[in-house]
Amino acid sequence: MNIEEIIRQALEEDIGNGDHTSLATIPGEATGKSKLLIKEEGILAGVDIARQVYYLLDPSLKFDILIADGSAVMPGNIAFYISGSSRSILTGERLALNFMQRMSGIATATSQLVKLIEGTGAKILDTRKTTPLLRELEKTAVRLGGGENHRMGLYDMIMIKDNHVDFAGGIRQAIEAVNAYLSKMKPEELKIKNEKLKIEIEVRNFRELEEVLSVGRVDRVMLDNFTAPDLVKAVKMIGGRFETEASGGINAHNIREYAETGVDFISVGALTHHIKSLDMSLKAVL
Repeated sequence: MNIEEIIRQALEEDIGNGDHTSLATIPGEATGKSKLLIKEEGILAGVDIARQVYYLLDPSLKFDILIADGSAVMPGNIAFYISGSSRSILTGERLALNFMQRMSGIATATSQLVKLIEGTGAKILDTRKTTPLLRELEKTAVRLGGGENHRMGLYDMIMIKDNHVDFAGGIRQAIEAVNAYLSKMKPEELKIKNEKLKIEIEVRNFRELEEVLSVGRVDRVMLDNFTAPDLVKAVKMIGGRFETEASGGINAHNIREYAETGVDFISVGALTHHIKSLDMSLKAVL
């Protein structure tokens, strides 16, 4: 689902057959001006989404952006002004704020983790633990915070998780089945953005890692719930043959230790599924 369609459906969900409060209290010809006031330090995200919300609601509104997406903001900053029909400004207020507050919360949390691992060479990844139908927006917020996106969905990477391994009968069987599947696909079916589908496999212990190393034929190994000392050992065992990713039990308190193990990527599901929205509000300019 593209962003415009998401916004259109969100407007329909919120407005229904009319914003009866604004229709009842505000004259149709009334005009006004509002500002987006930042009330908490963080990274701003969703300004362009708010602009699209108001454009789809009422193209006659004037939207003046003062602070761009991805910028650091402080309490008291004004991100944008919007002017025109008072009814339209009020009708779109909550939806614009809902998008912006959540996206800014994600961007802020991502930025905090990125800063904690500066200089290590590791990169922060998100996961598929996103709000249904809002993945594109939430993953955009991760990028605005300085992180990188893992796969966007089930279609752009082969990700062999523990359940796949168990149902397939083992690591060797799963890897061999994946490579057999890919060998039967047409070249154009294997490419996402001009790249072939990468193969990643999750391992839960050193025994499974050793089996992956003996089989090969993958691009990345996810080391799930390894301690930092064990991760050091695992990265050395892999020796650059595959990309490495750490996942599970990693937070702001220990992420630096994990990043210093030499791992290439650190995936953090909490970036999108356990987040605090950034405080901001739309205020009338009187």
